[in-house]
Amino acid sequence: MKNLFDKTKIKGMELKNRFIRSAMHEGLAGNDGEVNREILDVYEAVAKGGVSTIMTGFAFTMEGENPTHKMLAAYDDKFIEGFKTLTDTVRKHGANIVLQVASGGSQAKFNYRKRKIYGPSAVEHKFTRITPIEMTQEDIKHLVRAFGDAALRAKKAGFNGIQIHAAHGYLLSQYLTPYYNRRNDNYGGSIENRARIIFEVFENMKEKAGDDFPVLIKINCTDFMEEGLTAEDSRFICRKLDEMGVGLIEISGNVGFNENEPRLIRPGINKDKTRQCYFSQYAKAVAEEVKAPVSVVGGNRDFSMMTEILNDSKIEYFSLARTILCEANLANKWGQSQAYEPKCISCNQCFSLKQGNVCIFNRN
Repeated sequence: MKNLFDKTKIKGMELKNRFIRSAMHEGLAGNDGEVNREILDVYEAVAKGGVSTIMTGFAFTMEGENPTHKMLAAYDDKFIEGFKTLTDTVRKHGANIVLQVASGGSQAKFNYRKRKIYGPSAVEHKFTRITPIEMTQEDIKHLVRAFGDAALRAKKAGFNGIQIHAAHGYLLSQYLTPYYNRRNDNYGGSIENRARIIFEVFENMKEKAGDDFPVLIKINCTDFMEEGLTAEDSRFICRKLDEMGVGLIEISGNVGFNENEPRLIRPGINKDKTRQCYFSQYAKAVAEEVKAPVSVVGGNRDFSMMTEILNDSKIEYFSLARTILCEANLANKWGQSQAYEPKCISCNQCFSLKQGNVCIFNRN
């Protein structure tokens, strides 16, 4: 019988248990995206708290392109030294750390009136109401190279791997979504074409950072919207990336951005197990079709429920976000008592403009 505290490996990266801190935007980086004391303190607490692996909050790969204020930056070699301090801080506590990289597209909240916003097509975003500039093929090549350069920087900085953020409605996710991607070239139309940019990003990362450096991905199981990415299309992408040698597939969904999303993350989920692990059925289907390990994020709160999923499916890992934001040492607490119930109540009051993404229970 498999256990949540089993030791495993992903592409040579050793994991002391099956708990992964899923990427979250902290809103605490320096104004230029640099690592600072606040970021170091957050990640050190999580590393001490017992998870096997930490996915960083998303880092932007092109100067001036950050969709959110005070997010990490990975667009220049000048950030490598700060990243080295971060990776050293985390790894000395026995945890792995993976850099997540992203591009925002029209899902932008920061400084969007003062800069050019690009997208797969010039289609108004349903919620931000931003209409982006349609990217040329040269723009796409530039973005692909930027992601590859970020992978090399991550390797030089001591990260255990890099994760492509292709979920949650950001730019790469928009390429997968027919509503936002209405291109007539080889980056639009069929799912093979819509996913082409992701396959090219993956290949560029492997070319620059080497086959020994794990490249992971976070992807929606479906967009939960009209003219969105379907579950079938998502599985196709996962199968293709599996053939290409992806290190880990993290299954998420477009929760928080679309009208047809499952209303599962509102307060009360902590008391209602039927609303927990809410992407697990999609992740199970992906895990059946790929050899790469699969992690599932979304409402993972109950130790016994996760153990059951682990043993009744091919899902290998469980990604935790807001529960870790609330209790950085949650994995250690489960190590002491499997019956422990997390404090997080999914009140959706995590983010504060003044203090960043900090659980309301932990604010000063």
